[in-house]
Parts: sequence; C-alpha cells; structure tokens
Amino acid sequence: MRVPDGVRKSVNVVLCLAAVVAIGWSGREIWRVWDGRRQIDEACAGLVPAGRVLALSPAGGRITHRDAAEGVIDLGAGTAQDCELFSTEAGEKDGEERGGRWFFTGAVGVLPADRPLIADGPLEDLVDSYGGPTHPDQPLGGGIAGWVTESGVVVQLPCAEGRLNGRAVTALWARASLQSPGRRFTDDGQLGAHDRDVLAETAVITANNLAGRLGCAGRLPDPPQDVPALPEGPVPAARAEGTCAWYGKAGFARREGFPDQVVESRTDDRLWDQRCGLVLSESRASALYLTEGSEHHVSRPERPGRWFVSLHTYAGEEAKTLLLTSTNPREDPEPATPGRAGRSTEDPIWWASSVCDGKPQIHTMTVSLGYHSIMTPRMAQVFRAYVTDVTDRRHCTDLVFPESAAFRAD
Repeated sequence: MRVPDGVRKSVNVVLCLAAVVAIGWSGREIWRVWDGRRQIDEACAGLVPAGRVLALSPAGGRITHRDAAEGVIDLGAGTAQDCELFSTEAGEKDGEERGGRWFFTGAVGVLPADRPLIADGPLEDLVDSYGGPTHPDQPLGGGIAGWVTESGVVVQLPCAEGRLNGRAVTALWARASLQSPGRRFTDDGQLGAHDRDVLAETAVITANNLAGRLGCAGRLPDPPQDVPALPEGPVPAARAEGTCAWYGKAGFARREGFPDQVVESRTDDRLWDQRCGLVLSESRASALYLTEGSEHHVSRPERPGRWFVSLHTYAGEEAKTLLLTSTNPREDPEPATPGRAGRSTEDPIWWASSVCDGKPQIHTMTVSLGYHSIMTPRMAQVFRAYVTDVTDRRHCTDLVFPESAAFRAD
C-alpha cells in the first residue's frame, strides 16, 4: 500500500523529533554521570572508586560533595580524613523538596593514629534501648581484616613500608558507608545485598588506592561475593557460637545474676578488635534488682540491655595507645598499658595484656554502672575465662591479669 506523501513527511518529522529528544536525554545523562564522577574524585582525592559509588542505591540524580574544610579528603591535613557525598534522588525519596541529601561517606586513615582509641564505657548501649533488634558487626572474611556494620564496611591493611607526610606508618584503613539510609534504601532495617557488596568493593579498592599513594607493598584481595546480612541479637547465651561461645560452654548464664544473653560476632583473629557483649534480659535484670538492688543502693534498670558486660580484645597499634573511658569529665582517660594489667581508678573497667604473634594485645572488661555494684567480685572469673579463650585461640604469651584485689566495686 502506498503511503501518502503528507503522512510520510509527518512520520519523518515525528521520528526526527524523537531522535532529537533521545539525543538530548542521553546527553544530559552522560553529563550527569561525568559530573558525578568529577564530584566524587574531587571530594575523595581520587581514592574512592567513583563507579562503585554511583552503583549504590541512593546515588541517583545529581551528585555533589560537601564544600567545606571537613568532608573533603586532604591527606596532608591529618591521619584520618573523609569525603561526604550528596544525592538529589536520596533527598527526594527522603521527602526533601529540593537539594541533595548526604548519602555516602568514604573515609581513610593510617596507624599510628593522631587520636587514641577509647575503650567502651559503663554507659554504652550494647542493644537497642527501645527493645528493637540489634545487628552486631560481623567480620568481612575472605582473608581480609574488615568489619561489616549496619551502615557499611571498614577494612585494614598492614603497611610497614608506607609513609604519609614524611611520617612512617604501620597500617592503613578505609571505610565506605551509607549515611542513615532509612527504610527506602534498606531491607528490614539492614543494607540490601547489592549495597553490601558494592560497599565492600568500595572499601577494598579505596584501601588499595591509598596503599599505592603511601608506597605500601601489600594489597587486599577482592572481597567475598554475596556479603551476608548481619544476624539479629541478642541471643540466649546457650546459643552462643562465635566470640561469646566460651561463655555459653562454661554455663555462666545458669548462675543467678549473670547475663543470660549475648551479642557476638563470628571469630576472626585478623581483626584489630574482637568483641563479646553479655547482656541481662529484662526479666533477669528485674529479678536481680528485686533481690539485691536495695542492698547495694542501685537504681532499677529501666531500659533493655541497661545491665551488661562488654569484653574486647584490641590488637596491634590500637593496643599500644588504648585509653580507658572516664565518666568523670574532670578526669582524663587513663592508658591501658601493654605488659601491665589493672582497673580504672574512676570506672568499672579492667584490662589485661598479652603478646600474640609478636604484637601487643589489650583485653578489656567494662561492667555497666549499677550492675557493677552487685556483681563485680563475681566478674573476675568471667574476665579470666574470656581472656583465656582469646589467648589460647591466638597462641598468645606473656599474659598479665589484674590482681584479685582489683575486682572491687568502688
């Protein structure tokens, strides 16, 4: 059938207009991606892989970065730096009418750090204080020293040969995280599988890029695929199978007044901080308060997890400069010195020390305020069991443990 000339011309005009619109749209998209990469490279000093950041769920729309002294990586300004990125799509989905929302943070640093690490204090929240689920951090695995958290991934890499601003370094670290992603960018309160994998890749590539800048010989391998979601806690002590398995096996939870729940991670001796949290359930905390609270003049624990024992092992550089938290603002935090052991003069925090694979380790126990008044003398055996579990597994030597007199409530 012959198409009339007028119709043919109309169709051609429509097709030409569609082509022009498509070219215009694709041109804008190409420009948007190019500008997004430029913004990321500019903010993150070319260390953070722009392509991986743009693959994150909240990274749609126009990407910008914080334009300030903080929030832009400048390796010449200190041992820890971060870059903060904004997305208009993240802002729109969060209900903002215009402008972008902070959605991503890339951070890097080296060890020794400018600021020492601070041990847990006796007022920490080991579990959700409103009774919701807690998702404890887990090792990344895959032969990498790294943590997967509720918001991102942090990795560490030894770097004995590296230098930053003329200063020798021993290790470096990198972190990639979503900033308060909210329910629109999470699955049941956790990062989605896609974003977990992308953040792991981003952290590893960032660490390797930094290693190249500092002259480090080593590089991290590719992260494992299909990074699993974080498990939910706390769980009954009898079900402990990771960093708190020793507690369940010893039967401490069957004893009156001892924590009956744990918040734990899988064991991985590559990590610079191994953690085990012991928590009293609301029913056990209430029962202990009713039987011994008035005798020790303590307040009723009003929130879930208010009574707890927090146990950590810090390895390597972190162990060399670790400080014990002080709840007294007039007192400076005290050092937990390798090769020694003791108790904080201000708070219910104890530390022991050992040497594992030639590196110092500091083991700490923090008992929550109030609970410590009732249970401190009985916590000595818990602390020793924890330290024994770690040092046996890591084949540590030169163990120094606090004297019995140090386990006092005052």
